[in-house]
This record gives sequence, structure tokens and C-alpha cells, in this order.
Amino acid sequence: MRERLGSDMRFYYAVGALVILFFVIAILVVTTVNSIGFGSRGFFGFLVGFGFFMLVFFVSAAIHKLEDLEDV
Repeated sequence: MRERLGSDMRFYYAVGALVILFFVIAILVVTTVNSIGFGSRGFFGFLVGFGFFMLVFFVSAAIHKLEDLEDV
């Protein structure tokens, strides 16, 4: 496992993928248990907000990678 996550960037990407997986599972559970539909306005805002959060996460990871390349 340590070899697969040998660099910080791989770890950051793995954490991001895990967060997205948990989010998708949680959304599926909430929509099946409650009467919240995918088309509701508040639900759409929640999805867009999470999308922006993950976008910032991956952009900051990419910037971190570029900074590491610049130090060489």
C-alpha cells in the first residue's frame, strides 16, 4: 500500500476519490430513504456546492504539484 501512495499527490487524489465515493453513496441513501428528489432546488444547490468544493480541492492539488516541479 505504501508503494502505491508513495507520493503526496497520489495520496491527495486517493482522498479526493474516496470523498466523492462517500458523497455519492450518501446521496443515493438519502434519496432512497427520504422523499428528496434529484430535481429539487435545494438538492441541486447542494450538488453544485459540493462540485465547487471538489473542484477547488483538485485545483489546489494540481497547483501543489506544479510548485513541486518548480523547485527542481
